[in-house]
Amino acid sequence: MVSHGNTKVKGVVGLVGVFAMGVGSAWAIDVKLSAEDAQKALEAGRAPMEKANMPEDVKKVLQQASLVTRVGADPEKDPCGASAILRTKRYRLEAFGRQEAVESKKRKTDVRMPEEFIKKVVDMPNMEIEVQLCGDDEYFAEGAVIELQQGSKKIKPIDIGKAERGRKNEGNGPAFRTRFTALFAYEQFDPNAASVFVVNLQDGKEARIPADFSKVK
Repeated sequence: MVSHGNTKVKGVVGLVGVFAMGVGSAWAIDVKLSAEDAQKALEAGRAPMEKANMPEDVKKVLQQASLVTRVGADPEKDPCGASAILRTKRYRLEAFGRQEAVESKKRKTDVRMPEEFIKKVVDMPNMEIEVQLCGDDEYFAEGAVIELQQGSKKIKPIDIGKAERGRKNEGNGPAFRTRFTALFAYEQFDPNAASVFVVNLQDGKEARIPADFSKVK
């Protein structure tokens, strides 16, 4: 159920799917969020999208959002450098806020995310990351493993998704680019620490992705 003005409507298109999108702000990864924090995160995502009326403005909002929780290589400067997007709780809530703005414009009335969806994000025990990197063939990332290093501590993911089949890389560098996801339990890592994600490929190559958690929400 989603609030639609003073009524309830079912099945708002795209709101559930936004779990796979979003962005955060800056400072340190927030593991525990209050109801007030959650509403502020929704507003932080909603406000810029409400102001974006032209397609190019929307594109700028989404481009900026895609950079804020990315760690590792800057895709604008190094398109094939290894990087990762951290899908933190604020990341997902701000994505919800942007989707609220989009749906509100379509329906010409305020549309808000159901409380149960917000609570689900606030209570999430794991942080999902999306790793992006390049290699020499379509299947170079099959069987890749990843761990999070914080000083001498090495944290294994609780789950690793299957790498996508590599897509042709149109720019300089290796011929193919791919991505895969991994889940790390919040309780197992320091959300404020300078960290490194280490990816090991089946051919013996290693990719290191620096991640300063003190600068990510």
